[in-house]
Amino acid sequence: MTTGDQTPKGFSTRAIHHGYDPYQGAGSLNPPLYLSSTYTFPTAADGAARFAGEQAGYIYSRVGNPTTALLEARLANLEGGEAALVTASGQGATTSLLWTLLSPGDEIIADKTLYGCTFGFLKHGLAKFGVRVTHVDLTDVANLAAAISPSTRVVFFETPANPNMRLIDIAAVAAIARRYGSRTVVDNTYCTPYLQRPIESGADFVLHSATKYLGGHGDLLAGAIVGPKEDLDQVRFYGIKDMTGAVLSSQDAFLVMRGLKTLALRMDRHCASAQIVAELLAAHPKVAVVHYPGLDTFPYYALARRQMAQPGGMLAFELKGGIEAGRRFMDALELFVRAVSLGDAESLAQHPASMTHSFYAPEERAYHLISEGLIRLSVGLEDVADMLIDLRQALETV
Repeated sequence: MTTGDQTPKGFSTRAIHHGYDPYQGAGSLNPPLYLSSTYTFPTAADGAARFAGEQAGYIYSRVGNPTTALLEARLANLEGGEAALVTASGQGATTSLLWTLLSPGDEIIADKTLYGCTFGFLKHGLAKFGVRVTHVDLTDVANLAAAISPSTRVVFFETPANPNMRLIDIAAVAAIARRYGSRTVVDNTYCTPYLQRPIESGADFVLHSATKYLGGHGDLLAGAIVGPKEDLDQVRFYGIKDMTGAVLSSQDAFLVMRGLKTLALRMDRHCASAQIVAELLAAHPKVAVVHYPGLDTFPYYALARRQMAQPGGMLAFELKGGIEAGRRFMDALELFVRAVSLGDAESLAQHPASMTHSFYAPEERAYHLISEGLIRLSVGLEDVADMLIDLRQALETV
């Protein structure tokens, strides 16, 4: 930013301006897009110094690019973290971080409910290479206190959890983990830093699928990790460079920065519409239960008010007719489109048991608290009146 005013800036101001001075970029209002895979060195000695980490500068875009570096600075600022590292996808962020933090013989304690591919990585990836994976219901921190041990290196969870919206007390979990020297990792994809900043509550690392709300338009894949710089340097030069290669392109970094400019506006609209949708569903005689942090009937309502600035744009619900009723409802939707992912301008509906969490065995879904009839909605940016018309007509088919 070009102003000399040192007054702390608001969220949207930082999301639009942090880390870039247009007068140092040939006057370009938007930051330049650097389309280069490799970088030159003035001398051989300069090249050696950069490879040794003794000189600042770029070497190869697998470990850094000016466009991705600006996005990293902006995300770290918004999350209140020391540093950030962007990746090719949310799954790239998760795997790159955990491959770096964990070794054979270590334990990771994860919440019972996780995004399907995260669960798959823990079960089929880490466990295969000698990392002990323990699932605990972290909504009750007494469960963590009973399970944690000196071999626990990481405590991992989402809040709200995908797809059933369970909330976890970040500060309480982080306090227990810290006593054992464990690192707390929170997937903040559902909330974004606009609604929730886990590092301020004691978490060590924050993960994002930037594909979702941060990008906001359903036209890119990206991920991000925010945390201590020393740790993220290890993730950059080991977890990504050597292990996963999950490198974000400069073009997609540019698009995520475009999305950040409207993040606050979009999240306000997502949240306001989701509240209205949740209230409609909760009052409907064919709906058995609605899981949404903005409803006072939600079991974690008090925690949501304490931990989240707003209830978010995601909700889940179940119909009284079970899975068959859910299928009829899904097939009758017209404005809400049947698709996975979330955080887009378009409203999306999906059935986790047959889509994002389909590779869980039925008994695994039951253990991990994902019911067969659960429907997840990502409430978009359309006029909410049109959303309500669509939901009402779909409910009539049940």
